[in-house]
Amino acid sequence: MSRLSADQALQRLKEGNRRFVAGAEGDARRYGPPDQRGAVRQQEPIAIVLGCSDARVPAEMVFDQGVGDLFVIRVAGNIVAPSQIDSVEFAASRFGTRLVVVLGHSQCGAVLATIDEMQRDEADRSQSLRSIVDRVRPAIEALAAQSSGDRPEDLIERAVRANIFASVRQLRQGSEGIRRLIAGGGLEIVGAEYSLETGLVEFLELQG
Repeated sequence: MSRLSADQALQRLKEGNRRFVAGAEGDARRYGPPDQRGAVRQQEPIAIVLGCSDARVPAEMVFDQGVGDLFVIRVAGNIVAPSQIDSVEFAASRFGTRLVVVLGHSQCGAVLATIDEMQRDEADRSQSLRSIVDRVRPAIEALAAQSSGDRPEDLIERAVRANIFASVRQLRQGSEGIRRLIAGGGLEIVGAEYSLETGLVEFLELQG
């Protein structure tokens, strides 16, 4: 079972991201056959990461962590659906992991696709994107309605963060088990944004 508190785990991730940005490798970034480190027999992830499926955002590398250090759930747009909620509760209960990070990123394709779909006529909207778009849309609909005069890149930046915050809120209320772990078990769920341009991860303060 993970023995790190949420604050300790968060510090580890921040330190790892600093190494990643600087191009320095810590002891954790040693990818090889897992049986050489005993990871075949057990895992003790220090954090649960709900991240985007985007190939440019590999959580273990971004945070300079090794095999078995992170329990990673990846889905387009870092959206929250029942399977993601169940996976978070499973890892937090099973491994004692006390930090959950919702990791979004700049120029998120799922957010861009949602904005694009919202601007299309109903008949022209993609059915294959519907399950993703329908989960991202509530977080950014109001933003899009209020941003008619803004630069597109400003809308995208705000929409990415709004989507991260929405996922954090949904996870915090996702299940009775998660609510119980937050209330009495020291579980913390935080949002973060990875910059494709700089490699930096910014941890975000959720308002309200």
